[in-house]
Amino acid sequence: MSKNEFICDCNVIHQEVVDKTIKKMPDEDMFNKLAEFFKILGDTTRTKILFALDQNEMCVCDIANVLGMSKSSISHQLGTLRRSGIVKCRKLGKEVFYMLDDNHVKEVFEIGAEHIEHRK
Repeated sequence: MSKNEFICDCNVIHQEVVDKTIKKMPDEDMFNKLAEFFKILGDTTRTKILFALDQNEMCVCDIANVLGMSKSSISHQLGTLRRSGIVKCRKLGKEVFYMLDDNHVKEVFEIGAEHIEHRK
């Protein structure tokens, strides 16, 4: 397969398709937020935390044990995930339990993992 095989060399603009796409195009702010969302997910430690939280809600100590990491490093990553709206927490007495923020986050994570498994 040559490199040029994928270059579109036609001069035809499919105006209906272009107009329809432009009409649906979100504003720049949405693209910035979406890129930031995926950037946050692009860290291996945070991805491991999301996997753990996809299984169960957990406290920092539990996550640290699952990942074999320090509580402080887990807390740091959870702070990033919480500020980004990817995880949330609930307090029960002195304990704080973390969970995925909502079903959208759960679906994005699970579909991403399913895609990777499918590509093997």
